[in-house]
Amino acid sequence: MKFLLLALALVAFASAEVFFSEEFSDESWEGRWVKSTNKGSDAGEFIVTPGEFYKDAVADRGLKTNEDYRFYQISAKFEPFSNKDKTLVFQFSAKHEQNLDCGGGYFKLLPAGVDQEDFNGDTDYFIMFGPDICGSSTKRVHAILNYKGENHLIKKDIPAPKDVFTHVYTLILRPDQTFEVLVDNESVRSGNLVDEWDFLPPKEIKDPNVSKPDDWVDAKFIDDPEDSKPDGWDDIEEFIADPDAEQPEDWDEELDGEWEPPMIENPEFQGEWKPKQIKNPEYKGPWEHPLIDNPEYSHDDSIYAFENIGTVGLEVWQVKAGTIFDNILVTDDVELAAQWADRALDSAAAEKELKEKADEEQRQRDEEERARMMEEMEEEEDFEEEEFGHDEL
Repeated sequence: MKFLLLALALVAFASAEVFFSEEFSDESWEGRWVKSTNKGSDAGEFIVTPGEFYKDAVADRGLKTNEDYRFYQISAKFEPFSNKDKTLVFQFSAKHEQNLDCGGGYFKLLPAGVDQEDFNGDTDYFIMFGPDICGSSTKRVHAILNYKGENHLIKKDIPAPKDVFTHVYTLILRPDQTFEVLVDNESVRSGNLVDEWDFLPPKEIKDPNVSKPDDWVDAKFIDDPEDSKPDGWDDIEEFIADPDAEQPEDWDEELDGEWEPPMIENPEFQGEWKPKQIKNPEYKGPWEHPLIDNPEYSHDDSIYAFENIGTVGLEVWQVKAGTIFDNILVTDDVELAAQWADRALDSAAAEKELKEKADEEQRQRDEEERARMMEEMEEEEDFEEEEFGHDEL
């Protein structure tokens, strides 16, 4: 039995594929990626760098957006494949070192044969996935899938982290039409594609040939026909003269006019009269529209599958540049993706440690500078007092 399990494990490992991977660890990346010229002078420049804080200067290198208020469009092609009958894992890391205030940080999986030099926001794609941040209201992870030529956004927002450290974003699509989104190797959303996206029309619709009967009573309560408005109800004023107010002693009617007491709310005023409510003896309950099978509905068990996947691309606009993208992986191996994520998160832990150290050192320098300035101010005050004393003599 152990040998059988081992054999099955080896077969599974052997069948796992990496369709595309990129770590920007050397200059060879330039031969794989093509920068689009679609935006002309509005296109931003990329550089490759580990950023300000990192664990390894080479291993942590990534593709950084380097100019504010620019479009960033770049793509790489690979051997086309289909994810039919297999798991698809799309993963990358993003570090908003500039503390991104408004801009995208998502990648796209596209068909083979994309015109890479003209790659732009209108280029057809299969998947758009990753963080999108703008102000305090938009901090979400986009998960958009194309189905029959239309792009569908996941119905419920997935929150995205907003800080200056590396985070790993993972999308998993499975042949059983389930999905999972992970941020930093932690599951943040999972379920069925049909339930979480509006790919298909509803299975049932309201019967268009049926409407609520004219005599249907859905008012649960009615006015009590035996209740009547009390006599004098409408004679009570909402405001009355304040009975405790007194004319000021210095009031001059010739100069000030006739004195009138201020008005106050009438404690006896009860507002508009309304009859009591009683249960409606004719009440039938809420009317429910009968449903019928939707003739436009057709089950599809291949929503998860895309044919001819062959390009990965970054296509974003950023107000404030400085995001570093890295660790891009397209595979059918969930375990391998988890290992890549763990490695990136190990670097993220080092980033946090180094930044905390740098922040503490800066805090100490700031305190020393404040102390120095206070000392100089005190010395100046002492000098001025001494000079003033000499002048007095």
